[in-house]
Amino acid sequence: MALVALGVTGGIGAYKAVEVCRGLQKRGHDVVVVMTRSAARFVGPVTFEAVSGRPVVTSLWQPGANADIEHIALADTVDLLLVAPCTANVIGKFAHGIADDFLTSLYLATKVPVLVAPAMNTNMLAHDAVRHNLETLAARGVRCVEPGEGYLACGWIGKGRLAEPDAIVEAAVAMLAPADSALRGRRVLVTAGPTYEDIDPVRYVGNRSSGRMGFAIAAEARRRGARVTLVAGPARLDPPVTEALLRVRSAADMHRVVLAAAPEAEVVIMAAAVADYTPVAPAAGKLAKTDAPLTLTLERTRDVLAELGAMRSDRHGAWPVLVGFAAETEDVLARAREKRTRKRVDLIVANDVSQADRGFDVATNAVTLVAEDGEESVPLQSKERIAAVILDRVEQLVRARAATPAATTP
Repeated sequence: MALVALGVTGGIGAYKAVEVCRGLQKRGHDVVVVMTRSAARFVGPVTFEAVSGRPVVTSLWQPGANADIEHIALADTVDLLLVAPCTANVIGKFAHGIADDFLTSLYLATKVPVLVAPAMNTNMLAHDAVRHNLETLAARGVRCVEPGEGYLACGWIGKGRLAEPDAIVEAAVAMLAPADSALRGRRVLVTAGPTYEDIDPVRYVGNRSSGRMGFAIAAEARRRGARVTLVAGPARLDPPVTEALLRVRSAADMHRVVLAAAPEAEVVIMAAAVADYTPVAPAAGKLAKTDAPLTLTLERTRDVLAELGAMRSDRHGAWPVLVGFAAETEDVLARAREKRTRKRVDLIVANDVSQADRGFDVATNAVTLVAEDGEESVPLQSKERIAAVILDRVEQLVRARAATPAATTP
């Protein structure tokens, strides 16, 4: 997960910056918003504060900003400076080294990558001065998300409108992806969320999984350049952007979809909370309520992870790297160790779901990574940061697997 400084300047496209902020967050990144004085005339700072969850910087002179020379401190902290929309005025200031507010001072003080998304009138965009300034910035390594064409706020039709938020987010994520990631270009399959096992057309047996952990892993893998397929159960949260999103409902659906997709994957991470049992014969119609007790007969579902482990062992292949989860309430590590061995997988992520601040349906987690060569305890933190730790370990496994002479990809 990275920290992005989102600069918002004074143009009508400033309202789209709210969606850019949300899009970056969905991809697992933190965002701190820096607004120019003109930008605040279009969108209030309170909006960005509510969305980002962080104070919005609007001035060099706001109280507290100079206690640690905030524009310098922020310049050393962020991983990317993204300006969207970026007006002709700010483009000119960047190009000529003018630092007369927080955003322009931040630009001169930072050494992180810079991405701008220009937005302005068609003639302004085509003006020699603006084109020269953009060329100057490009020569310095500043990247640009080209404006779109269409109706402009001034009533004209032409090129100059701010690029769509999804395009801006994709460009930003691409710049944040580590160049040396072992996952870059690899096919990663991630499962997330619960499964629902129908009792009748109205009722089901389910669990408390929100999908947050699996979604965080999928977003982080995408950030590292992986080609991610996400198999998602009926989670309430919005899934991150991935190369492919496959929706499922039941454990049987999960089994069918994962087994079909797994042969193409080089890493499979089973973060979903797949039901262990399902009703033998769901009723065709809604079961009528009576005063008598209701007895449900349940049968075991098929174990997707165990089947993947067996398939890999049977064909004597090194791929895919297999990762499972063990959500337990007691004997957590002992059960995780047994599960890793029995299911023949590379890594088990074990967590104690009996505690209120970790596990299902909360934003934080604390886990232990159980592998053949040892165990690593990861303290309580956001699930996005847990995802990064898990994928660090997965990258180690991928590198080791790729270095094995007999290793072949699917």
